[in-house]
Amino acid sequence: MSPVQKYAVGAGAAVLLTWIFLPNWIAMLVFLGVVAAPVVGYLMLDPSQRQRLKRVRRRGIGR
Repeated sequence: MSPVQKYAVGAGAAVLLTWIFLPNWIAMLVFLGVVAAPVVGYLMLDPSQRQRLKRVRRRGIGR
């Protein structure tokens, strides 16, 4: 399992647990934080940084 998949499983478990134990609006805020934080971070990168990130990801696929 790749590190990205591990993070996704962990985030899904965290959201599921908050959904069960906390009110729905707090669980929705946690879900939005888990999803929105990486998206906002990616969108804040310069185009050259995005290209570099894509190259690094492609190199890691063959491992």
